[in-house]
Amino acid sequence: MGLRQPFAYRLSPRQTGNAMVALPLGLIAAIVLTDVLTPNSRPMGPSLLVVAPALAASFASTLVTGMIAALAVVGMLVIGMNSHLLDTLQFEQQVIALLAVSALVTLFRYLRERRARELAQVRMVSEATQRVVLRPLPRRIGPLRVASMYMAAQEHASIGGDLYAAVRTPTSTRVIIGDVKGKGLTAIGDAAFLLGAFREAAHRQATLPGLMAYLEHSVSWNLTEPIEAETAGECFITAAVIDIPDGSPRVEMVSCGHPPPLLLHEGQATLLPAVHPAPPLGLGGLTRTVYHVDTFTMEPGDLLVLYTDGVIEARNARGAFYPLTERAAVWTDETPTALIHTLQTDLLAHVGGRLDDDAAVVALQRDLLESGLQ
Repeated sequence: MGLRQPFAYRLSPRQTGNAMVALPLGLIAAIVLTDVLTPNSRPMGPSLLVVAPALAASFASTLVTGMIAALAVVGMLVIGMNSHLLDTLQFEQQVIALLAVSALVTLFRYLRERRARELAQVRMVSEATQRVVLRPLPRRIGPLRVASMYMAAQEHASIGGDLYAAVRTPTSTRVIIGDVKGKGLTAIGDAAFLLGAFREAAHRQATLPGLMAYLEHSVSWNLTEPIEAETAGECFITAAVIDIPDGSPRVEMVSCGHPPPLLLHEGQATLLPAVHPAPPLGLGGLTRTVYHVDTFTMEPGDLLVLYTDGVIEARNARGAFYPLTERAAVWTDETPTALIHTLQTDLLAHVGGRLDDDAAVVALQRDLLESGLQ
């Protein structure tokens, strides 16, 4: 116990800041005392005191930086009085130079603090928007265990154009994942519109083709109404809707130009491409679209991974795409939460810490005990 005691105490950020302030204060005191106690030597203060406010600006607040700058000026005046240099032109120039540098570093610190406050507000608004638009999925939906992640490529943002949602019907769970073409506020608005349409209609439409036709009509109207005529048809949303029944292993899917889901089953990772893919939402009006339902089997314990192209198109420093299928093949025994955590860590390591495109992933697992399959 005695050996661990010295390491048990850790300074808080505020205490660390207070300790750091002692450095410029100690520097000022040392320079002034040295010059006062050695009156016959050349004063060091005029050339060294400028270091104190510059050092304080690197970690202290604007107020503290200004106070240390003022103390440095006072210290210089004390040195000038002690050395009888107050009336000399050179000393006056050195005082003016110290005042100018002090003002500049204090202004720099103020601008830095203001930008930090603005970034904090941006993050707060972004997080609030994410909670409203991209509602967190519960850890359990019916007989399914669920986990999800969203990583926005845009700096200081928490949400972009990727989307996902899940809705319960009386007999199944319907999940959508999608990717809006474009970025910024327009993409967020389009994503919010599609999510609202899905949540409103997913439990009312009896069939997936009916649901997709409704979403296509809604998205086409939303994308064409607010934009100029010459840009109509250039906006679209890739999406896939999955219907997972409570009492059957037969899962239905309609894909509208979206990357295929990944099924993890008994140590194998299998892509489930749509046999009859439909055009992305917003482009269905260009052709006579018929929505075909693809089916596959999802047994109890299987993991279904839905993702956007920001995952599989993520490149490393050598330009290689992220090998999701190969990596996921060794994660078949993971829970949805553990898989999402492992995937996020591995993906960021692959790209060197920052994505070039938004990425969203949803992992679903049919519960072994409560699936009720017949």
